[in-house]
Amino acid sequence: MALALGATAIVIVALMWEVAWPTASEALERHRARRARIPGLDVDPGRERRAEQRARQLLRSCVNAEEWEMYRDLGLIRVWGALAGGPGRGGTPATEDGAPYAYLIYPHKPIVAYLPQTRELLTEYCVDFPDETRPYGSPHLPDSDDVLAKWMALTGDERRLIESANMHLPGRQVDPKRVRRDLWRLHEWERQRLRRQARADGAAGSVPAP
Repeated sequence: MALALGATAIVIVALMWEVAWPTASEALERHRARRARIPGLDVDPGRERRAEQRARQLLRSCVNAEEWEMYRDLGLIRVWGALAGGPGRGGTPATEDGAPYAYLIYPHKPIVAYLPQTRELLTEYCVDFPDETRPYGSPHLPDSDDVLAKWMALTGDERRLIESANMHLPGRQVDPKRVRRDLWRLHEWERQRLRRQARADGAAGSVPAP
Protein backbone atom coordinates (compact mmCIF):
# COMPACT_ATOMS: atom_id res chain seq x y z
CA MET A 1 0.00 0.00 0.00
CA ALA A 2 2.75 2.40 0.96
CA LEU A 3 4.65 1.63 -2.22
CA ALA A 4 1.55 2.30 -4.31
CA LEU A 5 0.95 5.66 -2.61
CA GLY A 6 4.59 6.61 -3.05
CA ALA A 7 4.54 5.73 -6.75
CA THR A 8 1.34 7.72 -7.21
CA ALA A 9 2.89 10.76 -5.49
CA ILE A 10 5.96 10.57 -7.71
CA VAL A 11 3.77 10.46 -10.81
CA ILE A 12 1.74 13.47 -9.62
CA VAL A 13 4.90 15.49 -8.89
CA ALA A 14 6.32 14.62 -12.28
CA LEU A 15 3.15 15.70 -14.03
CA MET A 16 3.01 18.98 -12.08
CA TRP A 17 6.67 19.65 -12.96
CA GLU A 18 5.97 19.11 -16.64
CA VAL A 19 3.11 21.60 -16.47
CA ALA A 20 4.85 24.21 -14.32
CA TRP A 21 8.32 24.11 -15.87
CA PRO A 22 7.59 26.19 -19.02
CA THR A 23 6.10 29.01 -16.92
CA ALA A 24 8.90 28.86 -14.37
CA SER A 25 11.52 28.78 -17.11
CA GLU A 26 10.02 31.80 -18.85
CA ALA A 27 9.90 33.75 -15.58
CA LEU A 28 13.54 32.88 -14.89
CA GLU A 29 14.61 34.08 -18.34
CA ARG A 30 12.78 37.38 -17.85
CA HIS A 31 14.48 37.83 -14.49
CA ARG A 32 17.89 37.18 -16.01
CA ALA A 33 17.19 39.60 -18.86
CA ARG A 34 16.28 42.36 -16.43
CA ARG A 35 19.50 41.83 -14.51
CA ALA A 36 21.71 41.54 -17.57
CA ARG A 37 24.07 44.44 -18.27
CA ILE A 38 25.24 45.45 -21.70
CA PRO A 39 28.95 46.38 -21.59
CA GLY A 40 29.51 50.14 -21.97
CA LEU A 41 25.85 51.07 -21.38
CA ASP A 42 25.63 50.91 -17.58
CA VAL A 43 23.34 53.65 -16.34
CA ASP A 44 24.97 56.31 -14.17
CA PRO A 45 22.23 58.20 -12.31
CA GLY A 46 24.56 61.17 -11.74
CA ARG A 47 25.87 61.47 -15.29
CA GLU A 48 23.13 63.84 -16.51
CA ARG A 49 23.54 66.05 -13.46
CA ARG A 50 27.31 66.25 -13.81
CA ALA A 51 27.01 67.01 -17.54
CA GLU A 52 24.59 69.86 -16.80
CA GLN A 53 26.89 71.27 -14.12
CA ARG A 54 29.80 71.36 -16.57
CA ALA A 55 27.53 72.92 -19.21
CA ARG A 56 26.42 75.66 -16.81
CA GLN A 57 30.03 76.49 -15.98
CA LEU A 58 30.85 76.79 -19.67
CA LEU A 59 27.78 78.92 -20.35
CA ARG A 60 28.68 81.26 -17.51
CA SER A 61 32.19 81.71 -18.89
CA CYS A 62 30.87 82.67 -22.34
CA VAL A 63 27.90 85.00 -21.80
CA ASN A 64 27.97 88.35 -20.01
CA ALA A 65 27.02 88.79 -16.36
CA GLU A 66 23.47 89.98 -17.08
CA GLU A 67 22.75 87.07 -19.43
CA TRP A 68 24.11 84.55 -16.96
CA GLU A 69 22.04 85.94 -14.09
CA MET A 70 19.00 85.97 -16.39
CA TYR A 71 19.47 82.29 -17.21
CA ARG A 72 20.24 81.37 -13.61
CA ASP A 73 17.12 83.11 -12.28
CA LEU A 74 14.62 82.72 -15.14
CA GLY A 75 15.81 79.75 -17.19
CA LEU A 76 16.12 81.77 -20.42
CA ILE A 77 18.37 84.31 -22.13
CA ARG A 78 17.32 87.39 -24.09
CA VAL A 79 19.43 88.38 -27.06
CA TRP A 80 18.89 91.74 -28.79
CA GLY A 81 18.48 91.59 -32.56
CA ALA A 82 20.89 93.45 -34.82
CA LEU A 83 19.39 93.24 -38.32
CA ALA A 84 18.31 96.56 -39.82
CA GLY A 85 14.98 95.21 -41.09
CA GLY A 86 14.29 92.91 -38.19
CA PRO A 87 13.72 89.17 -38.30
CA GLY A 88 11.54 87.69 -41.02
CA ARG A 89 7.94 86.67 -40.52
CA GLY A 90 6.28 84.82 -43.34
CA GLY A 91 8.92 86.04 -45.78
CA THR A 92 8.41 89.74 -44.99
CA PRO A 93 10.14 92.06 -42.51
CA ALA A 94 8.56 91.85 -39.09
CA THR A 95 9.71 95.25 -37.83
CA GLU A 96 10.31 98.66 -39.24
CA ASP A 97 13.91 99.53 -39.99
CA GLY A 98 15.72 100.30 -36.78
CA ALA A 99 12.90 99.13 -34.50
CA PRO A 100 14.25 97.21 -31.51
CA TYR A 101 13.45 93.53 -31.35
CA ALA A 102 14.84 90.62 -29.40
CA TYR A 103 14.90 86.85 -29.03
CA LEU A 104 14.22 84.55 -26.12
CA ILE A 105 16.42 81.45 -25.95
CA TYR A 106 14.98 78.46 -24.13
CA PRO A 107 16.64 75.06 -23.61
CA HIS A 108 15.33 72.55 -26.18
CA LYS A 109 12.67 74.96 -27.45
CA PRO A 110 12.49 77.16 -30.56
CA ILE A 111 14.02 80.64 -30.39
CA VAL A 112 11.19 83.17 -30.05
CA ALA A 113 11.46 86.61 -31.70
CA TYR A 114 9.38 89.44 -30.21
CA LEU A 115 9.01 93.23 -29.91
CA PRO A 116 10.01 94.38 -26.40
CA GLN A 117 8.06 97.65 -26.60
CA THR A 118 4.73 95.91 -27.22
CA ARG A 119 5.55 92.28 -26.26
CA GLU A 120 4.20 91.21 -29.62
CA LEU A 121 5.40 87.73 -30.56
CA LEU A 122 6.83 87.57 -34.07
CA THR A 123 8.25 84.19 -34.99
CA GLU A 124 9.55 80.88 -33.74
CA TYR A 125 12.87 79.65 -35.15
CA CYS A 126 13.41 75.92 -34.73
CA VAL A 127 17.05 74.85 -34.58
CA ASP A 128 18.52 71.58 -33.34
CA PHE A 129 21.94 70.79 -31.92
CA PRO A 130 22.22 67.01 -31.28
CA ASP A 131 24.93 65.73 -28.97
CA GLU A 132 27.26 63.79 -31.26
CA THR A 133 29.63 62.89 -28.42
CA ARG A 134 27.12 60.75 -26.50
CA PRO A 135 26.71 57.02 -27.14
CA TYR A 136 24.60 56.18 -30.16
CA GLY A 137 23.96 59.83 -31.06
CA SER A 138 21.94 60.97 -28.05
CA PRO A 139 19.40 63.45 -29.40
CA HIS A 140 19.77 66.10 -26.70
CA LEU A 141 22.56 68.24 -25.34
CA PRO A 142 22.42 69.19 -21.67
CA ASP A 143 20.07 72.15 -21.21
CA SER A 144 22.82 74.74 -20.73
CA ASP A 145 24.82 73.42 -23.69
CA ASP A 146 21.74 73.76 -25.90
CA VAL A 147 21.23 77.35 -24.75
CA LEU A 148 24.90 78.14 -25.33
CA ALA A 149 24.84 76.65 -28.85
CA LYS A 150 21.83 78.83 -29.75
CA TRP A 151 23.39 81.89 -28.13
CA MET A 152 26.64 81.44 -30.06
CA ALA A 153 24.82 80.88 -33.36
CA LEU A 154 22.56 83.89 -32.82
CA THR A 155 25.23 86.32 -31.66
CA GLY A 156 27.80 85.04 -34.17
CA ASP A 157 25.68 85.16 -37.34
CA GLU A 158 22.08 86.13 -36.70
CA ARG A 159 21.10 86.30 -40.35
CA ARG A 160 22.48 82.87 -41.13
CA LEU A 161 20.69 81.32 -38.17
CA ILE A 162 17.24 82.70 -38.98
CA GLU A 163 17.64 81.86 -42.68
CA SER A 164 18.61 78.25 -41.96
CA ALA A 165 16.12 77.62 -39.14
CA ASN A 166 12.61 76.26 -39.61
CA MET A 167 10.41 79.33 -39.21
CA HIS A 168 6.89 79.12 -37.75
CA LEU A 169 4.27 81.52 -36.48
CA PRO A 170 4.14 82.03 -32.69
CA GLY A 171 2.50 79.22 -30.75
CA ARG A 172 3.64 76.34 -32.95
CA GLN A 173 5.79 74.78 -30.21
CA VAL A 174 6.06 77.35 -27.42
CA ASP A 175 2.84 78.31 -25.67
CA PRO A 176 2.27 82.07 -26.21
CA LYS A 177 0.88 82.35 -22.66
CA ARG A 178 4.15 80.99 -21.34
CA VAL A 179 6.19 83.44 -23.44
CA ARG A 180 4.13 86.43 -22.31
CA ARG A 181 4.42 85.29 -18.71
CA ASP A 182 8.18 84.97 -19.16
CA LEU A 183 8.33 88.46 -20.67
CA TRP A 184 6.53 89.81 -17.62
CA ARG A 185 8.93 87.90 -15.37
CA LEU A 186 11.86 89.32 -17.33
CA HIS A 187 10.49 92.86 -16.94
CA GLU A 188 10.13 92.45 -13.19
CA TRP A 189 13.54 90.82 -12.94
CA GLU A 190 15.16 93.78 -14.72
CA ARG A 191 13.41 96.28 -12.44
CA GLN A 192 14.67 94.50 -9.34
CA ARG A 193 18.15 94.18 -10.80
CA LEU A 194 18.27 97.92 -11.53
CA ARG A 195 17.11 98.68 -7.99
CA ARG A 196 19.83 96.49 -6.52
CA GLN A 197 22.41 98.14 -8.73
CA ALA A 198 21.20 101.61 -7.73
CA ARG A 199 21.42 100.70 -4.04
CA ALA A 200 24.89 99.29 -4.53
CA ASP A 201 26.02 102.42 -6.38
CA GLY A 202 24.50 104.62 -3.67
CA ALA A 203 26.25 102.68 -0.93
CA ALA A 204 29.56 102.91 -2.77
CA GLY A 205 29.12 106.65 -3.27
CA SER A 206 28.38 107.24 0.42
CA VAL A 207 31.65 105.70 1.56
CA PRO A 208 33.98 108.58 2.55
CA ALA A 209 37.15 108.89 0.51
CA PRO A 210 40.31 107.90 2.41
